Amino acid sequence: MVGVAVLVCVAAASASVAFRVQAVTTGPVADLAARSATVSASVVLTDDPKLLPRRAGRFARDRIVVPATLVTIRTRDARLAVDVPVTVFATGREWTALLPSQRLDVTARLARPTPGDLTAAVLLVRGPPQVLTPPSSLQTAAGAVRAGLREAAGTLPPEQAGLLPGLVVGDVSRMDQHVAADLKEAGLSHLTAVSGANLAIVAGAALALSRVLGLSLPLRASFAAIAMVAFAVVARPSPSVLRALLMGLVAAAALGTGRTKDGVAALSATVLLLVLFAPELARSYGFALSVAATAGILLLAPRWRDALCGASGRVRLPRWAAEAMAVPAAAQAAVTPVLVLMSGQVSLVAVPANLLVAPAVAPATLLGFGAALVAPFWPEAARLLVIPAGHAVQWIITVAGWAAAVPYATVPWPGGLGGLALLAAVVAVAVPVLRRPAGRAAVAVMAGAALVVALAVRPLAGPWPPSGWLMVMCDVGQGDGLVLAAGPGRGVIVDTGPDPVVMDRCLRRLGVSDVPLVILTHPHADHVDGLSGVLRGRRVGAVLVTPERTAPDAESRLSTTLARQRIPEWTAPPGTRWRFGPSEVTVIAPEPAHEEVNGQGEGSVSNNASVVVHVRWRAGSALLTGDIETEVQEELVRQEAVRADVLKIPHHGSPRQSPDFLSSVGARAALVSVGAGNDYGHPADSTLALMRRLGARVYRTDQSGDIAVVDQEGTLAVLTRRPP
Repeated sequence: MVGVAVLVCVAAASASVAFRVQAVTTGPVADLAARSATVSASVVLTDDPKLLPRRAGRFARDRIVVPATLVTIRTRDARLAVDVPVTVFATGREWTALLPSQRLDVTARLARPTPGDLTAAVLLVRGPPQVLTPPSSLQTAAGAVRAGLREAAGTLPPEQAGLLPGLVVGDVSRMDQHVAADLKEAGLSHLTAVSGANLAIVAGAALALSRVLGLSLPLRASFAAIAMVAFAVVARPSPSVLRALLMGLVAAAALGTGRTKDGVAALSATVLLLVLFAPELARSYGFALSVAATAGILLLAPRWRDALCGASGRVRLPRWAAEAMAVPAAAQAAVTPVLVLMSGQVSLVAVPANLLVAPAVAPATLLGFGAALVAPFWPEAARLLVIPAGHAVQWIITVAGWAAAVPYATVPWPGGLGGLALLAAVVAVAVPVLRRPAGRAAVAVMAGAALVVALAVRPLAGPWPPSGWLMVMCDVGQGDGLVLAAGPGRGVIVDTGPDPVVMDRCLRRLGVSDVPLVILTHPHADHVDGLSGVLRGRRVGAVLVTPERTAPDAESRLSTTLARQRIPEWTAPPGTRWRFGPSEVTVIAPEPAHEEVNGQGEGSVSNNASVVVHVRWRAGSALLTGDIETEVQEELVRQEAVRADVLKIPHHGSPRQSPDFLSSVGARAALVSVGAGNDYGHPADSTLALMRRLGARVYRTDQSGDIAVVDQEGTLAVLTRRPP
């Protein structure tokens, strides 16, 4: 009978997927997408527009993605009424104020969706949208609650103000990038993906309130169900929210009818219903993680709790302590196979980190949700409520930062099915061994020995940063980010790369906490967008920028940021010199009154305005060239040839290089800061071949990671963080 039921469920799910695939792969929308047709279209938004991370390129543009339903297409020949899901990509901040249920008119080019996505097309929108209808009353109310929470949280420090809405309603629009990275590294990113824990807290509060009001059991269950539905609308129906909501409604129905709830049966029914009515969830990692974590808590946590309480074995803990340890451990064990498939890594700090933050999650959620509810009517009360919530959130931020800083917080693991098979083999061996006291003792000894080797022996064999480092080119992807030694714990930064999190972590590895000077060669995003990573928890003395104003918008944003942080903004003529510890830094170019130098490509004017600096140490010298192109390179040769032992190849090794300039530098080592798989073609084969003909050895961050220039017994040497 069970086998028949399983076959029926599989058949129903397969039929649901087949119908959806048929709907999105046939018809006029699919045909137009195959031809990349440009159309006028009407769409209804089905979620909040999300701001995508800025690209690591020259220009910073606000890019938006939002799911929607396509309802009307207008071409030159016809007007078609349709009803298919699409994904909208657009640019412009005006999109961020829109809410689900709003209908818009857009002009867009249709493109085929990513293979496997159950959407009919991708809409690449041109220009701003024309808003046809306001949001529904329900979405207006939900939007007011979310906006009220954001506004109330604005009184908190920035990191707390960004995390609190994410923790309460999954609103990560203002989440600090560093906090998000720490949460992910620590295995705590699920806190911002609203799920069963949030709904359980809301439902529990609703039940407690209804009991105080003296409501009957059916009314209490109904009140809890209404509270959960309202919370799901505010938090948006993500996969984890849908899963938790359906399970919560099943639990409320069981409570209202006085029947015992079977958690596993409720989870199974929930998964089946969601896959039948939303088959795209079948390939969602978020949904898989939510289901796996819930299954682990239902199936594994009770047994592990009983074992820790002393029901079996010799371990005896209070029930509350056993429960606190068993729940996150069971959830982490259940999601680990999915994480291996998804990201190819295993977290070693997730369980202790979850244990430490657990006491802060419920107070922060309840206080934050209370602030969200009263904010539209009583903003002052909302601001008072978020103050204690902010303290709870700060504890979560502190634990995440600590966990992310632990060496080997996550360990690499083979991804895909091979990694999953290896994990299964390890578990198959480990479980029988750990059942025996002798096996547990042996594993503890081996784990301790491995920890000693990892933390002591390996750093002695190959420390990073290497002793005597003078300059480190951080692996920031497609961009530049260099650090010059300026004394113990101090460093001069030359460009900050496109990603503040990556830049911050490079500085952490180097132990740099004091930055007397930041040099931003020119205002392209791949050189300046990582500045906030430098500013995080560090004193910055001043920022040197190019005297040529070639990108007014970017320069204005930069000046505003520096003024807010009370950091002086300098320009300096050629010949200006500073001494920082072992490093003597001299400005070579550009002249303050220099006319704009055009080039062949878009952005060449800003590239040619780059600040060029010469760095001298006791053991040798380096020339850091920003993104200068052929025109300025040849001008520098005409003015006065600058010699250096190490050259940072201009513009990530682009083909626009002057052979005379590269030859005149006479570098023995050439460094290229470049992103792996970039679509600019950097570094160019012609540039690499030219440097080799000139006798220079080329080092690339996309192949070697961080690159260090060190003083090795009075001469310069180049070491890399990983073998090329």
